[in-house]
Amino acid sequence: MAVKAAMLVLGFMTGTSLDAVDMAVLDTDGEKIFAFGPAGERKLTDAVRDVLLEATRQAREWPRGAPEPPIFHHAAQMVAEEHFAAAEAFLQAHGLSWPDFDLIGMHGQTVLHERPDGDLPGRTVQLGDAEALARLCGRPVAFDFRSADVAAGGQGAPLAPIYHQLRAREAGLAPPLAVLNVGGVANLTLWTGPGELLAFDTGPGNGMIDLLMQARRAGRYDVDGKYASVGRVDDTVLRTLLAHPFFDAPPPKSLDRHDFGLEPLDVLQIEDAAATLVAFTAEAVRLGLERSPVKPSQVIVTGGGRRNPQIMAALAECAAAPVVAAEEVGWRGDAIEAEAIALLAARSLRGLPISFPATTGVAQPMTGGRIIRP
Repeated sequence: MAVKAAMLVLGFMTGTSLDAVDMAVLDTDGEKIFAFGPAGERKLTDAVRDVLLEATRQAREWPRGAPEPPIFHHAAQMVAEEHFAAAEAFLQAHGLSWPDFDLIGMHGQTVLHERPDGDLPGRTVQLGDAEALARLCGRPVAFDFRSADVAAGGQGAPLAPIYHQLRAREAGLAPPLAVLNVGGVANLTLWTGPGELLAFDTGPGNGMIDLLMQARRAGRYDVDGKYASVGRVDDTVLRTLLAHPFFDAPPPKSLDRHDFGLEPLDVLQIEDAAATLVAFTAEAVRLGLERSPVKPSQVIVTGGGRRNPQIMAALAECAAAPVVAAEEVGWRGDAIEAEAIALLAARSLRGLPISFPATTGVAQPMTGGRIIRP
């Protein structure tokens, strides 16, 4: 199959918040963006969310070397069907149809991510039945973007930095620049000079706050930072959280949403616990920014965390650079990760690298992603 230079690609992303299927269309060759198509989302159904929560629980208890939990297969099928249903409505709303696309990119739902630990290699699992999706939509599907990097000794994350750099360049921005994605986990891309990238997970993003809200039966997340806004940061608990050995490790490095437990917060009322977790997210980012060899001119914030005014205020206080939401530089803040998957899909089809020594710790630039055709 000949690979077209410019391709119309639909990218799918589902984050660890288990909130929605995000979708974005790019016209790209994997190296340039020729046009931005529409973007949107569809909330996950409760049935799919419940299955994925159980798959995540079983993944955390899954011993190395043991057969994978049977729920993985069921969940992967549900994810594919949910992606197809979300896209059917999305395409109809925007006057598009499946034959318009050269390629589909599906990240899948992360239920497990373990970084390498000494001689122990990492493990990463993203659930999504790419074969079923290709069959349903009749188009080639790029998927499994992380496994090759992990198998080669890399962290398998973060993968969006190559897109962050391209997006910044296409927008006429210049280094030194930082892009901070605050999702379930927060990750930082440092574009320090022409062709120079450093990227890593900084610590928790929204994930711990979401888990706190759910554990205290206060909803799925802290809407508009309501609880955190009236709480007080507990410095003792904050120091305990920041004493985690992850923060002493040099980048590149990655995290799972569940790497930090909520137990230190059990002594706090929900408002103080939420405020302390906001401070934890911001302090972790500050420590990450201190790893930059040059001071960034600004920090562009993407992901759901930019909608929490308490997180944004804490970041502005901690970062030694102006902090702006993605929209302030003309980016689609809710679509960045789905756009990134579309780009990674195009790069995978063309055999271009998607992970690099300074972004995942892999020994040399690597392509990744597998392609399945209907």
